[in-house]
Amino acid sequence: MSQFKQKLNISSLSVSEILFQLRELIGLVYLHDQNSPIISFLPKHYLIFENSTSQQFTQLELNQYHQITHPLSIINFAQFSKNPISAIESMSFKGGYIGFISYDYCSNLCVKTAMRSQPSLFLGEYSSYLKYHNGEWYFYGNEKNSVNTYNYILSLLSKNKSDQLESLSLQDQCTPRWSKTKYLQAFSKIQDYIKAGDCYQINLTQEFTAKAKGSLLSKSNDFWQLTHAPYAGYVKINEFELLSCSPELFIEFDNKNKIKTRPIKGTMPRHQDPEQDLISKEKLTNSKKDQAENVMIVDLLRNDLSVYAETGSVKTTKLFEIESFNQVHHMVSEITATLKEEVNPMQMLLSALPGGSITGAPKIRAMQIIDELEESPRGAYCGSLGYFNYDGTGRWNILIRSIQKNQDNLSIWAGGGITIASDAEAEYQECFDKVSAMLDLLNTWQK
Repeated sequence: MSQFKQKLNISSLSVSEILFQLRELIGLVYLHDQNSPIISFLPKHYLIFENSTSQQFTQLELNQYHQITHPLSIINFAQFSKNPISAIESMSFKGGYIGFISYDYCSNLCVKTAMRSQPSLFLGEYSSYLKYHNGEWYFYGNEKNSVNTYNYILSLLSKNKSDQLESLSLQDQCTPRWSKTKYLQAFSKIQDYIKAGDCYQINLTQEFTAKAKGSLLSKSNDFWQLTHAPYAGYVKINEFELLSCSPELFIEFDNKNKIKTRPIKGTMPRHQDPEQDLISKEKLTNSKKDQAENVMIVDLLRNDLSVYAETGSVKTTKLFEIESFNQVHHMVSEITATLKEEVNPMQMLLSALPGGSITGAPKIRAMQIIDELEESPRGAYCGSLGYFNYDGTGRWNILIRSIQKNQDNLSIWAGGGITIASDAEAEYQECFDKVSAMLDLLNTWQK
């Protein structure tokens, strides 16, 4: 089947406006994908995992779906071909699988932990999507009915926007679930675990919560403009919305079985004053504590990748690079490897999740301690959002700086790696450095 491609004259619309026009479509997903934006909709099939139950749906016609009796496992659902797909551009979506995998879902593949009562996995098989390149949006389709789908999408995008999306409004301030005292108690327990030899590092996170009405989508553009995150995205599943403003790549699956991961470990705040900002950046650059923390996670990820990599192919190609984002400077390292020829990319992704940068080391014990101390499931936070092409290439993020809204419950999380050298006050402050700008923006919409 040859690919159907058609330019759409919608360059004047923002991503948020396009998503608003398409909001009733089942399986609506947006990925910024490191400046290769895609909007997908109407998957041929999709999987949802919620409340310990897996469900699979198949498309009957356009926006109508039928639930099948015996859902496939995620490994059997995602089928790959080793034949490379002719590139439209290098490393971008060309048809395949898009979705998110929550921290709760992947942690439970290793240890028994609590799960949030909301969708914890969504994966759709997409052959219809919009892609932005050369300053224009294009419709792509790989099905017999692609022309019909295109006309349907065109009709939605051409509709008069007389109706309005219910704007997000908070019933109260989005505030930390923990008091500072509670955080310091959890910090102290981690120090005890480290001294006892249970672990070397724990990524301790805290949740900020609020009751909220309306749609996250209505404020998505504000968050994306605030953060300029390379791995931003949006997913809506029934009454659940996930808005990603993530700066962190988890794994990139490139041609010829090459893979790359770029863990973030080490953070310092940005400052408006250039001299103060440079001091903050240099402090992070020279921080022995952050370097030690970063190396622990590099070692953990090297080990995770080596399980499925060709012998001798795992390399640390960059160490302690500083990347500057709108609110913070981050210390980032890079590990590359070559996957064994027979490896299923989805199997490799699930095996490596949750990412070491948001668990700690050793990983399994770290997840047990996180479950004990954090006292509330993370949900999608610290999971992954991304895609696979049919040839196994793809890109998946780490869902940090991400907002979840399920019914009227809204939450955003932040944290950092705790080691024996960590300072409790500094770690507590780091949580706020990471999300204070997002919290401030959220709280402007309190009723």
